[in-house]
Amino acid sequence: MKLKKFIHWTVLVPLLSAAFYLLGFLNNTPLTNIIGALLLFSSVMAAVHHAEVIAHKVGEPYGTVILAICITILEVGLIISFMLSGSEGALTYARDTVFAAVMIILNGILGICIWVGSRKYKEQFFIANSATTYLVSLVAILVLTLILPNYTSTKHGPFYSNAQLVFVSVACLTIYGTFLMFQNVRHRNYFVVEKEDQTPHEADPPSVPKALVSLFLLIICLAVVIFMAKGLSPVIEEFVESIGAPHELVGVIIAFVVLLPEGLAAIRAARNNQIQSSINLSLGSALASVGLTIPTVSVVCIIYDIPFVLGLGMKSIILLALSVFIVMLSLSRGKTNHLYGTVLLVNLAAYIFTVIVP
Repeated sequence: MKLKKFIHWTVLVPLLSAAFYLLGFLNNTPLTNIIGALLLFSSVMAAVHHAEVIAHKVGEPYGTVILAICITILEVGLIISFMLSGSEGALTYARDTVFAAVMIILNGILGICIWVGSRKYKEQFFIANSATTYLVSLVAILVLTLILPNYTSTKHGPFYSNAQLVFVSVACLTIYGTFLMFQNVRHRNYFVVEKEDQTPHEADPPSVPKALVSLFLLIICLAVVIFMAKGLSPVIEEFVESIGAPHELVGVIIAFVVLLPEGLAAIRAARNNQIQSSINLSLGSALASVGLTIPTVSVVCIIYDIPFVLGLGMKSIILLALSVFIVMLSLSRGKTNHLYGTVLLVNLAAYIFTVIVP
């Protein structure tokens, strides 16, 4: 039994991926690139699995915070890897990936959770104060990072100067840090439903040794994902160019790979009538994705003198405003129905369509 647990795929995948990269198999042939992409995706899944084990050990709402930070580390690693490739779209990878992550979370993950849960239970109930808290913090950070750069004059274009980057980074970290204090200390009751219908019955928390093993494997997974993504970045860029799509699609691909495992966890919670957990996972990831990613990328770019675009175009601003507005209306009453989910999914389809066919 112990051997069977040891050779679980979440243990084997990061070790195989590390060996594959260290032995230099990546970028040798198209076949090795396909194998590398599969190992990269599997390593992302394994990383989130181990983060979930650790999160289960510490409990809610700390667990969702750990998952969000794990996703952010993966996102930052992938963004930096692609930016350092020096390709034509390197200037906008940070902006495109963060914007794609927010759009996929608000419209895709949250939309599917609402739709799936409402189709099964008709209406699902959650604490409206939690959604309001998430959205107040998220909207402020989104405006500061993705919209305001278009209207500053210190540096020409949708850029921030180094001083502005430092200020905005501190502002993002202040909002996110205050939110964490609010969520985990002062108003923890806003984010935890004590008597939530849990089907099937939630398993007992893992033991301390198992949690420590997951922590070790999580670190390996994060390192493997970042290095393999750097090796595969030219392949992904060539694929996007071969189909004639804009470089913004690279950001969508990065965000999709990073968010898929956590999205599946949120959807699973909604199917088990745990819509509060789904909201915590979805909006918590969106908040961490912007509030932590932009400051981290800013520090790296300031240190290495790498320019990067933050301001969105008008089309993207309209889609972002529409998404935030619909989410605010959908979550304002503390209960969901399948219409809200349908509208959000249509918004996601509009976003992806306009990326591919601008």
